Amino acid sequence: MVFSELYSAYYNALAEIIKQAQREPLTAARAREIIGNTAFRESAVEITDAISAERWQVIHSDYTTDLKYTPTMPLTTLQKRWLKSVTLDRRSKLFGEWDFPELADVDPLFTDEDYRVFDSYCDGDPYDDRDYIHRFKNILFALHHDKPLDITFHSSKGKRVSVTVRPERLEYSEKDDKFRLYVMGGRFGSVINLGRMEVCEVHDGRNYIADRSHSERPRELLLEITDERNALERVMTHFSHFEKSVEKLDDLHYRVKLIYDADDETELIIRVLSFGPMVKAVAPERFINKIRERLIKQRNISAQKRVADFFSSQLFCAGGRLLRLLKTTAGFRVCGTAGFKVFLVRNFFSVKKQEGFGIV
Repeated sequence: MVFSELYSAYYNALAEIIKQAQREPLTAARAREIIGNTAFRESAVEITDAISAERWQVIHSDYTTDLKYTPTMPLTTLQKRWLKSVTLDRRSKLFGEWDFPELADVDPLFTDEDYRVFDSYCDGDPYDDRDYIHRFKNILFALHHDKPLDITFHSSKGKRVSVTVRPERLEYSEKDDKFRLYVMGGRFGSVINLGRMEVCEVHDGRNYIADRSHSERPRELLLEITDERNALERVMTHFSHFEKSVEKLDDLHYRVKLIYDADDETELIIRVLSFGPMVKAVAPERFINKIRERLIKQRNISAQKRVADFFSSQLFCAGGRLLRLLKTTAGFRVCGTAGFKVFLVRNFFSVKKQEGFGIV
C-alpha cells in the first residue's frame, strides 16, 4: 500500500508511454500495447481517453510530449522510512546484503522496540550468525534450482545425523521465530529446523537418486469453537499457516477442520490447550486421548509441586513446635523431638511416622 497507492499502475504505464514518445513517434495502437504490458488491459480505455482529452498535460493527443527528461518517480519520505525499517530487520540479511547510502540519515518508520509480543518464544534462530546465513542461502539456491542438499544436524534427542535430501519448501514460524525446512527422502522425518543444522551444502549430484516420494504425514483435526471473547478470530489467526475449513453450527459455535503434519502434533496439542474451554477437540479420538494424557500429567505435576512447596516451607507439630527441614543426600528429612520423616525420591514425597517418637 505504501508504494502502490502513491504510484499506481497508471503512473507506470504513462511513464513508459512518455519514454517511448521521447525516442520515436508513437501510435495509439502502440500505446495500448504498452498499457497492456504495464497496467491492466481494461485500463487502456481510460488512459487513452485521458490522453486524447489532454487531461494530464504531460502528453499531447497525438502522442507527442514536450518533456525533455525521462520521467522518474522519486521515493517519498514515508517510503524511505519504511525501507529503512525493512533493512534493519535481522532476517533481511538472509536474502541479501542491503546497502542504501541514501537512507543513512533517514529515521526508520518502526523498529523492533515498537512491538511487544507476548505469545512468541525468545530462543529464535541466530539470524546474525554468518554460518546460519550461509546455510540459509544454500537452501534458497537448492529450492530455486531443484538441487539436493547434504545436511548434518542434531536431532531432538541430541544425535548427530547426516542426510542427503531434496528440499521441498521453507517455512517460518512467527510464534517460534524459527525457520524449518520440509524435505523429501529424509530417513529421520520430513522437517528439519535450521537452528539445529551444523552443515548444509548443495549436493554435487553424484551418487544421488532423486526420491520424489512425499514424506509428510498429513493428519486431520476437528475442533469445535465457542465464539466468546473473539475466540474464532483468534483461532483463525493462530492457525493461519494450516490448511483449514470452517463450518458454522449456530450463532455461537463453529467447527474447524485443520490439516497438519504428524511432526507438528505435540506443538498443536499445546496450542489447542492454550485456548482453554473456548476450543474443544472432537476428533480424532487419538488426539483427544493425547490431550487427556497431557492434562493428567500436568495435574500430577501440580499436585507434587504443592506437596513439595508445603514440606519445603515449614511443618508444625500438634504442640506448635516448628520442625526444621534439613536437606539430606537422600532427600528431605524432618528433624526434631517429634514429627515425621519425609523423603523425596524422584520428585515423589512419602511421609512416615518416625519410630521411637511420639506425637506431643
